[in-house]
Amino acid sequence: MAHSAANLNTRTRHEPSAPPSFRSGAVARMAGMPVSTLRIWEQRYQAVGPTTAPSGHRLYSASDVERVAVLRQLTQRGHAIGSLARLNVEQLQELIRTHASAKTPESSRAPKRSAPLRIVVVGQAMARRLGRPAVINRWSTRPQIVAAYDSLDQATEAAGGFKGAPVDLLFWHVASLQDDAVAGLEAARDAWKARETLVAYRFAVATVRDALLSAGASVVREPADDGALVTWLSSFGPSPVPSGLAHSEAAGTGASSHGIDRRLLDALTLSAGTSALPARRFDDAALTEFAGLPSSVACECPSHVAELLMQISSFETYSANCANRDVADTELHGYLGRIAGTARLLFETALERVAVAEGLALP
Repeated sequence: MAHSAANLNTRTRHEPSAPPSFRSGAVARMAGMPVSTLRIWEQRYQAVGPTTAPSGHRLYSASDVERVAVLRQLTQRGHAIGSLARLNVEQLQELIRTHASAKTPESSRAPKRSAPLRIVVVGQAMARRLGRPAVINRWSTRPQIVAAYDSLDQATEAAGGFKGAPVDLLFWHVASLQDDAVAGLEAARDAWKARETLVAYRFAVATVRDALLSAGASVVREPADDGALVTWLSSFGPSPVPSGLAHSEAAGTGASSHGIDRRLLDALTLSAGTSALPARRFDDAALTEFAGLPSSVACECPSHVAELLMQISSFETYSANCANRDVADTELHGYLGRIAGTARLLFETALERVAVAEGLALP
């Protein structure tokens, strides 16, 4: 504790006289990082200490912003935030100077910002999402998807003795983070010689998420909005650009415009019983493609329903994994998984209804 206090005192002596005025969103943008990561650095690692305004907003001083920017540089160069959190600004700057003085082989240097990002994507749904026109059109320089794989193991095996130039990003999109996440991600990163590792998840155990952060990965809950996704990715490379009905396959499937759909009643009956719930009808890759279809609905319901369905399906899988982990929690997580599965059935029916209304082909 004495060491921590000394470091805080060191920072205090360099505080400017002006009161703190930067909110967390602005600080994160200036440092080129997600707000969620900044909050983890503050709350779990005490790497920075903003003040709290009467309104409840966290306010950062100019020296806080400088500190965050330096921490960001060092974590991008492979340092774990846990090892940096207690160092004062002078010590952090010394590490920066050490990196600057080290001779780096030309082949391992990061590409210039103007060059397109070279990305290996793990998760076919995210690969399809990055190919949407709505995503592509937000970039000033379109990223290059080098390869896309279903799993980290598949990506590692496919890289083999990869001899090409290091890729910029290894981007792993995963429904739920499990205990083997760090080892799998590091193996894939080393196989592809990736400069940065990114993880977008839907559900996670805090300890696993923290372990990934400590290993130097950038970790965020999956951005639901395409604009937020591009803004996050652009912090690692080129900036984004400033900001008649077809026949539907869903016809005749049992959806009705009057009363309660038969499938809804079946789902509610299944949730209360012990019969196995039907498997997923649509995987994430198909739902991602459906969410990107043009729609005449102003509120973008097709996209929202598809994204909700992916979230619910991910939680259903997450609950199943938790049930297998601890015998004492089997009953609770079995119940949660069954509720999630029931909700999935309901939203699958809702997706049919939306597809019929919009004249969209189901996945």
